[in-house]
Amino acid sequence: MKAATINQAGEIPQYTEIDEPSVQNDQEVLVQIKAVAVKNLDKSKASGKHYSSEKTTKPVVVGTDGVGTLPNGQRIYGIGVNGTMAEQAIFLKDWTTAVPENLDDSVAAALPNAIMGSAMALRFRAGLQVGETVLINGATGITGKIAIQLARQYGAGKIIVTGRSEEVLQSLPNLGADVLISLNQDDDAFIEQLKGIHALSPIHVVIDYLWSHPAEMILAALKGKGTFSPKTRFVAVGAMAGDNITLSSQVLRSIDLRLSGSGLGSWTKEEVKLLFSEILPEAFQLAADQKLKMEVATVQIQDIEKAWDMEIAEGRRLVVTI
Repeated sequence: MKAATINQAGEIPQYTEIDEPSVQNDQEVLVQIKAVAVKNLDKSKASGKHYSSEKTTKPVVVGTDGVGTLPNGQRIYGIGVNGTMAEQAIFLKDWTTAVPENLDDSVAAALPNAIMGSAMALRFRAGLQVGETVLINGATGITGKIAIQLARQYGAGKIIVTGRSEEVLQSLPNLGADVLISLNQDDDAFIEQLKGIHALSPIHVVIDYLWSHPAEMILAALKGKGTFSPKTRFVAVGAMAGDNITLSSQVLRSIDLRLSGSGLGSWTKEEVKLLFSEILPEAFQLAADQKLKMEVATVQIQDIEKAWDMEIAEGRRLVVTI
């Protein structure tokens, strides 16, 4: 069968011929793949830089999930036992969910990673309550856009967003954002603007996709003055601006802050079960009903080599169709 593979970390995937996969136990199912999204996770694993990457000296199929059909014709989304960017792949039965008939394969393939990067943080790490104020740091990206829409669906009272792309930032009210903060302004202006907002509408939840210096500025803006403060749940999801921060102990002592992360390895078995039984089905239906928007750019699998590092418009997910 045809597949997109690498032989060692750091290579660009090649369109090659490999053996068909086979089911090894009753917890697995063979799927005819229709669409696979190219995510930062996939690129990081292929480069060998992700914490879940494994060393290899043989062809490895790239891709971690996808949309395909079962032998009975039912369309499903699922997580692969191994790579998924191929004509066939093996899914774990417990990590699959049905795809609505009126939802496009490419959109269905693109949504789950962004749902995992937003819904899991909002629901399980932040424990968002109806009426609370949410700050989404780095909201102009793919997952940030989904986080805005889900925060609104989950009952957020006010949604504050940050971003560098002014064009995309100005479009975010269409998705549900209430307050826009540019990351292009100088540090002092950013911190003072956020302090003013926090004083009027205390920020209960921060969903952070950038980390590094932008996160430092947010924490500086949240720093208290020794008076009573609302509890703020800061959830780190991504690190697009860098992997480290400097955190003053005064921030931790001056406010009621809970700092946590959301990502592979941090979720419980119960949370992952809910992801497939409740969260993804709900999100798929919202997308099918045009209540959740996801933009995609598609390429065919035979063009994977030139498409792998292709520049995609901000806020769109690249999807490989098969």
